[in-house]
Amino acid sequence: MSEQKKGLEGVIASETRISSIVGDQLTYAGYKIDDLAENALFEEVIFLLWNFRLPNQDELTDLQQQLTEHMSLNPRMYSHFEDYATDKIHPMAGLRTSLSYLAHFDEKSEDMSDEVNMKKAIRIQAKIASLVAAFSRVRQGKEVLKPKAEYSYAKNFLYMLFGEEPTDVQVEGFNKALVLHADHELNASTFTARVCVATLSDMYSGVTAAAGALKGPLHGGANEQVIKMITEIGSLDKVDEYIYNKLENKEKIMGMGHRVYKSGDPRAKFLKEMSRKLTEENGKKEFFEISLRIAEIVEKEKGLLPNVDFFSATVYDTMGIEHDLFTPIFAISRTSGWIAHILEQYSDNRLIRPRAEYIGETDRKYTPIEER
Repeated sequence: MSEQKKGLEGVIASETRISSIVGDQLTYAGYKIDDLAENALFEEVIFLLWNFRLPNQDELTDLQQQLTEHMSLNPRMYSHFEDYATDKIHPMAGLRTSLSYLAHFDEKSEDMSDEVNMKKAIRIQAKIASLVAAFSRVRQGKEVLKPKAEYSYAKNFLYMLFGEEPTDVQVEGFNKALVLHADHELNASTFTARVCVATLSDMYSGVTAAAGALKGPLHGGANEQVIKMITEIGSLDKVDEYIYNKLENKEKIMGMGHRVYKSGDPRAKFLKEMSRKLTEENGKKEFFEISLRIAEIVEKEKGLLPNVDFFSATVYDTMGIEHDLFTPIFAISRTSGWIAHILEQYSDNRLIRPRAEYIGETDRKYTPIEER
């Protein structure tokens, strides 16, 4: 058997045209993330990931209209949330369940043709934003809101979540976060999606499986842990003691370092700037300063730099987003990448079935139960 690499680190498991990480440069279909983060709407990135090119104006307008049209949920979804949307259920558990439930309202959920799969893709991408917003509002006893046709995807989500028009800085920050989280090559949740649909399971199953993988704190849950840490610290003068104690106890500092990037996550700088702008706008500048000091200490002591999760935590917190919604929001964005990979897997499919190296005991013999 060939050399085993724990966690499949460095193993090439598929070919893709969707995104790449070469050195410390992330690209989507050949476009550098810096270029897209500075200029693109999330809707443009969705189109890019699914079609390998940017849309023209008519194509963008059509996609935006379809996304808004399909954001509304079947009324039974709302009563479904009422059964379990409480503070005792993590929103990622709720999202995982509701994504699967969506399939029951799609009479062509099992149709695997290209045309129908693209319609499913738009439907899922549209509705996941509504699922997260609706879960939040139902558990607070608030009315669930419908999207507005004139709003962008990012603006609609913030409106459906809060019930009021967001500021321009909030929309800019949230759109950037969506663009930056959209895809990241063969990460854990994306690989899970591809493994699932490689069996020729349907798109809803693939996205649901991916959401289950994203739920873990070593993947999508990291930014929730970051804001928990910052909140526990509370003030700038307590940072040093808190972080040095964690380092002394060999505890992991969430949001720092990355499995792939060695000289810094190229996405982090954009969310760092949005964190600065939003904390200034909302009067939470100390949280940004706490973040800077944490990053300074960890870089000095461990040589680790912030990743995309580190500053996204304060971006979302400053908008007033509940902390346990951070990972579901990650899922809203990453669904665009999951779907891109699902479509690509379908286009040239082979069942994904790796081997495992057995390291247990051998040559054991069965003994009758009375002799054990």
